[in-house]
Amino acid sequence: MRKPRADVIVVGAGVSGLTTAVCLAEAGRSVRVVARKGPAETSSAAAGAMWGPYMVSDARVEPWSLESLLVFEGLADVPGTGVALVSGIEASRTPIVPPTWTARVRDFAVCAPEEMPDGFVSGWRSTIPVIDMTLYLAYLGRRLAESGVAVEEYRVRSLDDPALDAPVVVNCSGIGARQLVPDRSLVPIRGHLVVVANPGIEEFFADHEDNPAQMAYILPQGERVVLGGSAERGKTGLTVDRAVTDGILARCQAINPKLTGARVLASRVGIRPNRDRIRLEATLMGGRRLIHNYGHGGSGVSLSWGCAREVLALAGG
Repeated sequence: MRKPRADVIVVGAGVSGLTTAVCLAEAGRSVRVVARKGPAETSSAAAGAMWGPYMVSDARVEPWSLESLLVFEGLADVPGTGVALVSGIEASRTPIVPPTWTARVRDFAVCAPEEMPDGFVSGWRSTIPVIDMTLYLAYLGRRLAESGVAVEEYRVRSLDDPALDAPVVVNCSGIGARQLVPDRSLVPIRGHLVVVANPGIEEFFADHEDNPAQMAYILPQGERVVLGGSAERGKTGLTVDRAVTDGILARCQAINPKLTGARVLASRVGIRPNRDRIRLEATLMGGRRLIHNYGHGGSGVSLSWGCAREVLALAGG
């Protein structure tokens, strides 16, 4: 892996790694991205995805996510990004108070009881970014290419690998940080989703509660609808579990009967890198500045731009 020496090497090609590399490269830094797999094979590619802090606990989440929200709202006006502003409902089967970040989303309004599906008792309507990750990761790749940066497939086995020959190394390895750092506080949480042909759904729906057995979201993406999900703590296998996908279909069809009989196009499995606190900090290792940016749980997309800009500041950009 002998390449010209860069200012910064980013390890990882998921949404956190690519976004971080874009911010660094567009700020004028010489950047390389190295990863065991290309973007299309990362867990980010298996995400739904919609903007909204989820499965993450950290006081810094709200400002990072709101910074990312502004970027995604702008990208919704750019053709080919895979980002669209979609109206819909988040709801709960138990009474809840809307999170503080809802004050910043577009078209926010508390739902009347008759607006919500059967079994849901509280919720709100808003317009938020929904992201087609296949298109979006390709868009980030194009932005990198415009800065002369390509993703190099190389398996980094330790953060003191001599191949990481740069003054600054950024660790965006996601669940891989469990072995790479190593960080045993990082917990894998497996998620399934199902993609079906769109039977005419234009609004999103997401339940807003922490019960994995009832998790459900419905994300229209043009001619397709992404249905989720699951949260299987400690599981890392990437084989599709038919029982889990059948459960997703049943829950989503109960919420929106239009989905009954919709043609299944694909199933996806990804691993969320969950941690009690996101690790975004700079340390020193072997004369290099090492910046960690991982542990985003289910909010990797929602936090991506805010965290990437924090990395840029830590890198001295």
